[in-house]
Amino acid sequence: MVTKGVLGGASLVKEKGEDGGTILLGPGLELPQPLDPGHSPEPPQQGQPSQEARNLEASLGLLRALVAGGLGQIVLCPGSRSGPLAVAAALLEGPSLQLVTALDERSAAFFALGWGRASGQPAAVITTSGTAVANLLPAVVEADFGGIPLLLITADRPVQLKGCGANQTVNQEAFLAANVRWLAQVPADGRAEGLAGLLPEAAFALASQALGACRGSADHPPGPVHLNVALAEPLHANAQSLLVAAGALQPDLLRAPAQAKPAGPAPSVVEPVGLLGLDPDQPGIVVAGPWRGLPQHWQGYVAALRRWVERTGWVLVADCLSGLRGLEGLEPVAAYDLFLDCPRPSLDGGQVLRLGPLPASRRLQRWLECCEGHQVLVSEGDPRGLDPLGRVCQQVPMGLEAWVHQLPEVLWRQPPAQESLNYTGLWSQLEAQGQQLLDRELGPGFSEPALARQLSRLLPPGVAVVLANSSPVRDWETFADAAGPPRPMVAFRGASGIDGTLSLACGVAEALGQAVLITGDLALLHDSHGWLWRQQLKGRLTVVLLNNNGGGIFEQLPIRIEPGHVMDFERLFAMPQAVDAIALAAAFGVPGRRPQQVADLGPDLAWALQQPMALIELITDRRLDASRRHELRRMGQAFGSPA
Repeated sequence: MVTKGVLGGASLVKEKGEDGGTILLGPGLELPQPLDPGHSPEPPQQGQPSQEARNLEASLGLLRALVAGGLGQIVLCPGSRSGPLAVAAALLEGPSLQLVTALDERSAAFFALGWGRASGQPAAVITTSGTAVANLLPAVVEADFGGIPLLLITADRPVQLKGCGANQTVNQEAFLAANVRWLAQVPADGRAEGLAGLLPEAAFALASQALGACRGSADHPPGPVHLNVALAEPLHANAQSLLVAAGALQPDLLRAPAQAKPAGPAPSVVEPVGLLGLDPDQPGIVVAGPWRGLPQHWQGYVAALRRWVERTGWVLVADCLSGLRGLEGLEPVAAYDLFLDCPRPSLDGGQVLRLGPLPASRRLQRWLECCEGHQVLVSEGDPRGLDPLGRVCQQVPMGLEAWVHQLPEVLWRQPPAQESLNYTGLWSQLEAQGQQLLDRELGPGFSEPALARQLSRLLPPGVAVVLANSSPVRDWETFADAAGPPRPMVAFRGASGIDGTLSLACGVAEALGQAVLITGDLALLHDSHGWLWRQQLKGRLTVVLLNNNGGGIFEQLPIRIEPGHVMDFERLFAMPQAVDAIALAAAFGVPGRRPQQVADLGPDLAWALQQPMALIELITDRRLDASRRHELRRMGQAFGSPA
């Protein structure tokens, strides 16, 4: 029986095996005829390779096929069942394949996720069986909803050992199933010899399909893929036998093959969709949400946006994660969160072109929800619904560059309409007032809004900034200087969790060479194992900790009750932790500084940026900062509201 379903946004085929088990396959991968579930590996005939030697040979074959397809990064976690894969990865390590190791599977998966976001290519995480696989789930969820390529290779017992009480044997094939683009049981027929029976041509077919599903296509966004690999015992040869087995391999197997040039989603024929009901000769607004396209598509996206804005004269509202602020030739509105609480009716331009997911600003979201005009959404290869407001008339996943390219050439011969320029001038006037307000009210200081503005100016151009979820990303959106230097902006807003924050930033730094993480204290503490990456990290990472002694985001919600005995806000929501962040980082060998005066911030940042990994801790007051944010928005509402 074959039925089609959807897992993590990708079509899968569910085929009922003869043993009654369900095997999940991607489109086009055929199942060999299953063997008797009670079948056990035949003892090797005289002169034939042993089971352990075949495990290693098959592991080399699978990883070589993945490297040939463009895999360049493996994150290896400890374990016995995954031993043949670990040895194979070490043998193939070299110019074409980087290998790092991680004690904690959750941290490993988030490191690989950060690497994938920054590079646009999947990193592979190799784990042993059992609960090790469960620890991958948080990163897999973010990879799914954030559209980030990620490959999970998990070692498992052969199917004959499932459901009979075998040690460290669980239903791990189901742990990630709801959030992967593709799940493959290897081998698909459940033969007792496991991976050892995988033929070379099957390994290349498997690798090609796995990497293709990771990178996405015209119909599916990039995302996580799970290869659940059965390995039969005996797993490990003794040292002498292992050397003999490795030496018996053909010399070329011990060298990584030349990599195929990594590709993004396969190109497809773009069917013209026209203007989607938008009128370029009438006023309008472009709302650019967080950038979720692949890095290799960024320049084309920016060029297409410039062309559209220059032709139409439309307003450009740019989320801080759009990466558009500070770019030459674009003059985005960034202070919208200040003046859209009670906006002037004249700000409603009628038609809206939305790019990608929604920005984090609740005020902008409410304004979009109330706009009565035509709204269109263009996403970068993601066909899944991205309109929680329910206001989009049409969503197309073809990407902005392809959409602009398919428009008729005659469109670009006209100048922008004067009415559109007048409308954009109104937004520009409010933007100027908003930035002047922030310049006046946010002088040097250690409040979180002021620090967002100072850091946006102090941090060097071109160095990626990773914003932790909760307060840091929201403060940067509202209070950062829109005229600050351009830089890659990275955050993980697919599921918007705080887990894995430090490991994610380490992955970004590894891929790009350098990064700065701006985080709160609870998010950093939640991933304190991430400091272990200091021992292997090749890129530089500077961590700027805004320590407000608890969950500062909750201070911005109307849930604190006085007197405190009615409800203990600190215990139930803020949850302050008595941890010395500088001492904790030092325990992992990471140096840190805690500036005592505003004048120390610049020199301390300059010092930290030169270290392989360093911590700058800034002490803030979450209750005062919550009041400060409220007051700034009240001031912004005064000039943004109707006179």
